[in-house]
Amino acid sequence: MLACHDLVLRYPNASRAAVGGVSLSVNAGELVCVTGPNGSGKSTLLRGMLGMLQPEHGTATIDGRDVSQWEPAELAAVVGVVPQREAITFPLRVRETVLLGRYARLGPLGAVGQEDRAAVERALHRCDVNQFAERRVDQLSGGEWQRVRVARALAGEPQALVLDEPTTSLDVRHEMEMFELVRDLADQGLAALVITHGLNLAARFADRILLMTDGHTAALGTPADVLIEPILSQVFQWPVAVGTTPDGAPQVIPLRRSAAAGGN
Repeated sequence: MLACHDLVLRYPNASRAAVGGVSLSVNAGELVCVTGPNGSGKSTLLRGMLGMLQPEHGTATIDGRDVSQWEPAELAAVVGVVPQREAITFPLRVRETVLLGRYARLGPLGAVGQEDRAAVERALHRCDVNQFAERRVDQLSGGEWQRVRVARALAGEPQALVLDEPTTSLDVRHEMEMFELVRDLADQGLAALVITHGLNLAARFADRILLMTDGHTAALGTPADVLIEPILSQVFQWPVAVGTTPDGAPQVIPLRRSAAAGGN
């Protein structure tokens, strides 16, 4: 559903590429996480895959078509995007906010109909925000606001969902709730691509992980294939140990430098 092949991305006047030769695919029913250190090219890769940054080399496709061939409104109806940061400019009610996700299908002059309202109700229910649908968004907690943003993206009935750091500033419970939600949506058939710093969240929920460093692919595969001590210690330039959670997922544990060196 979402794919790039040998993608090279460079910002204007930059001396070197921000992303150099990365390939990735995200299929329907699959949750793929992209992770790596700050500045490794994660968000830049996302912009290239969504057509927001023209490639210097390689291709980015959505549903088999080059991303440059999609009109913005057409693309918005197929891919739901939840950006990393979003200020609340207008304190709309939750239901009104989620309805904004339908406008890619309605067009600038389209009238809201029964089908649109039904899609909004489904999105509210899927994200478990229907119980406060009449509350203003500036009265929501951080976790509630994140779920409303996902519901807005789902209201457009996309085939793919892209989230950039969806758990930023969330506590443990809301981090888990967010990834449980995205995992459930992928299991229902969506192609889900998540940019995240949460190695252990990716380990618990992702089908595959792309680990990036310095604009390149450090590792790509299942969590067990990617989250191994030598690779992680080299990429993050910090010693780690990798254990196993009770449900069998890898668990990354950063070490004290003294402990890693054998000190007390």
